[in-house]
Amino acid sequence: MSDASTRARAVLRRLAVLAGGFEVRRRAAARVLGGLSETEATQLLSEVFRLAAERDAEALLAAQAFVRALEEDRDVIPHLDSLQRVAALHGQADVELVFAEGEAVREYHVDAAARADARLFTLPLGVLKSRARLTKNPDELARLAVASHPAVVREVLRNPRLTEDLVVRIAARRPARPEPLVEIWRSTRWSVRPAVRRALAFNPYLPPEVGVKVVPLLPRPELELLKDSAGLHVSLRELAVTLLAAAPKAGEAPER
Repeated sequence: MSDASTRARAVLRRLAVLAGGFEVRRRAAARVLGGLSETEATQLLSEVFRLAAERDAEALLAAQAFVRALEEDRDVIPHLDSLQRVAALHGQADVELVFAEGEAVREYHVDAAARADARLFTLPLGVLKSRARLTKNPDELARLAVASHPAVVREVLRNPRLTEDLVVRIAARRPARPEPLVEIWRSTRWSVRPAVRRALAFNPYLPPEVGVKVVPLLPRPELELLKDSAGLHVSLRELAVTLLAAAPKAGEAPER
C-alpha cells in the first residue's frame, strides 16, 4: 500500500467514527486538508475519490464531506486556491476537475421563472415560506416544491412530510433555475440520498461547479451513463471518465 493510500485510510477511519453529524465531519475534513501541504492535500483527495468510485463505505462517507469543505470551509483551508493548479501539475485530473466552473449547459431565464411563479402563486413570499415549511397537505407541498425562489424551496426541504420521491422530482425538474438545485445539494438531509444525487448530476440546468462535486459520489453504472451524456457539461463527463479509469471493474487493470 502506498503512503497516499495509508494516509487516506487513516483519515477515513478518523472521519468515520466522528460523532455530531455531517457538519462536524465536513469541518474535520476541512481541517485535515488545511493541515496538509498542497501536494499532500491533492493526493489525499485523489485517493478518497478513487476509493469512493470503488464504493468503499468509509470513502463515500468522507467524499461528500471533502467536496463540501472545498465549497464552504475556505477559512481553514489556506491553500484552497492553489489546489487546482497543484492537481494539474501532478496529473490528478479527478481533483483538478472538481474545481471546474462555467455556465450550465441549459439556462432557464430568471424573468421566465419569475413569470411562471407569478402564475402559480399569489401569496406573499413570507406566507409561501411558512406554508412550505409547515404544510401537512402533500398536494400543497408538491405545488410549492416547483417554486423557482430558492427561499421557498429551502423551506420545502425542511418540511418533515417531504418524501424522497418529491425531492428527486425537484432535482430532476426541467426547466429549472440553478438556485433551487443548489439548495438541494446544500441540504445535508437530502443530498446524501443516491437517487437525489443522480437526479442532480443528470440535470443540465445544474451549475457545473456543483455537478463536479456530485460526480465523485456516483456509483459506477451512473458514471458509465454520465460519461456518454452529450447533454451534460463537458467537465462532468471528463470527471466521470477519469474516475472510471481510476476504479476499473473487477479483473481489469487501471488505465495509466
